[in-house]
Amino acid sequence: MEKNSQSDCWRANGAGSFPSFVRGGWRVGTSRIGRLPLKCSLSVLCLAILLGGCGADAPKPTPQAEAKPAEPAVPEEIQAAATALLGSESQVLVFGDLAKNGKQEFLVANVVPKTPTNNLPGTIVTRVVVAENADGKWAEVLRCDEHLKNQKGYLGLSPLTPVTGWRLQYEQNAEKGLQLYFTPLKGSLETHVLPIGVRYNPATKRYQSLDRTYEHFVLESATLQDVRSTLR
Repeated sequence: MEKNSQSDCWRANGAGSFPSFVRGGWRVGTSRIGRLPLKCSLSVLCLAILLGGCGADAPKPTPQAEAKPAEPAVPEEIQAAATALLGSESQVLVFGDLAKNGKQEFLVANVVPKTPTNNLPGTIVTRVVVAENADGKWAEVLRCDEHLKNQKGYLGLSPLTPVTGWRLQYEQNAEKGLQLYFTPLKGSLETHVLPIGVRYNPATKRYQSLDRTYEHFVLESATLQDVRSTLR
């Protein structure tokens, strides 16, 4: 009868429960361990020590952060041309076949660093140039300083008054090429106007501004008076 009760007690514990000598107190546990052979007792004790050493205090492996692909280094030739155009503080933002016309170009800007007084979102610039390599020589095809200009004059929709700072946004389209968006700023404040879109026009073979739908090109003007700024 006593043997059957012990067997039933082990089944009540279940496969995942602690043995009854741990739950029942030191007195019961000691008596059962005393019945085990000495070699078996030492084996159980060593196993308990090993399991204790692999507990919660064991260091957990930290997940490895995903490696961010490194941006391609700016070729020395492009960096030298950018420095010649906008000075040593210039920053080449992107380069390659930007206009999708088979010619190498680069976009360079004088970026205003982030400071407590310059906390506007986005990339704030004072000057921007798109340069194109023609027969081994780099030449400006678009300039943004106080005004927006190309080889023919002032871009359509340009502000009539000089602009000292712009928010620059750009993206590359697989078919249309580099798309630029210039938002004029007034001092350290936003003027809440729509960005001026600029893109390469394959028909005229130069960068021109876009209308408010950002679908149709607007002709440039030789003088600011004829630009007819319609910024709102």
